[in-house]
This record gives sequence, C-alpha cells and structure tokens, in this order.
Amino acid sequence: MSTKASEKVPAPDASREEVFAWNAAVLEEYRANGGRVGGAMAGMDLLLLTTTGARSGKPRSILTLYYGDGDRYLVVASNFGKPRHPDWYHNLVSTPEVTVEVAGEQFAAHAVVLDGAERDQAFDTVAGRYPFYAGYQAGVTRTIPVVALIRADRA
Repeated sequence: MSTKASEKVPAPDASREEVFAWNAAVLEEYRANGGRVGGAMAGMDLLLLTTTGARSGKPRSILTLYYGDGDRYLVVASNFGKPRHPDWYHNLVSTPEVTVEVAGEQFAAHAVVLDGAERDQAFDTVAGRYPFYAGYQAGVTRTIPVVALIRADRA
C-alpha cells in the first residue's frame, strides 16, 4: 500500500465492507505507531474501543475520535454521515461494558448513551472541536448519538 489508510476517511456512500477494511487498516497503523496515525487523522484524539458483538458475542475493535470531558470520554456514533448507526453503537447498546485503550492505557468502561439536552450539549461541544460532525448531522435525518465512556472503577 503506497499511502496510509488514515490519509482518507470513508465517504458517506462507502460500502460497509469498505468501512470495515478502512477501520482494519487504520487500526493496524495505530498499533504499529504507538497509538498515532497520520494523514487526515493526524493530531486528532483517538481511542481504541472494543465492544462485544451483539449477535456474535465476539470482541469487536474500532478506532474512533474522542473528546475528553472530565473523567469520561465522549464518542460520536456518526458512521461517517451514513443514514444508519454504526455497528459498534448497536454492540455497546446491547452490552455497555466495553474496553477502552487511550494514550497507552487500557481499562474497562461502561458506555452511557446520552439523550436530550445532555446529548445536544455534548454534540455541540464535540462538533466545536471537530466541525465535520455537524456536517454529518446536517446530512442525515437520524439523531447522531453521543456516548460517554466512563471508567468502570468510577461508574
């Protein structure tokens, strides 16, 4: 591969298979570079989120942006602006006990889907740091979820 996977994020019309392949390649880049990636994602706050597959029961890992909010991590289930929620979101709704790896530290966490005014405020805060989320929200009819990841020892 002549370019890094992180140099281009999937388009909203990318197939599910293309998104899975991109995620696997960026995850490999993340692990190979001590938690850093380049390209379009350079300098962004990234964490590795491992959920339990809702149907398979198997661990499923994705790399996602986060926003630090006190002692919790906010993640946005944007699915790159697609009309449906990402699989990882369905997984953590089914089983909210997840594993988070960030800044070289791995820990158990509890996922809480935010709603109402708390969700709206959190979304606006995260979109202030990463404006493309607002564009994703404007392009879909679903409300893009915001999830708080709270360390299990603090939940």
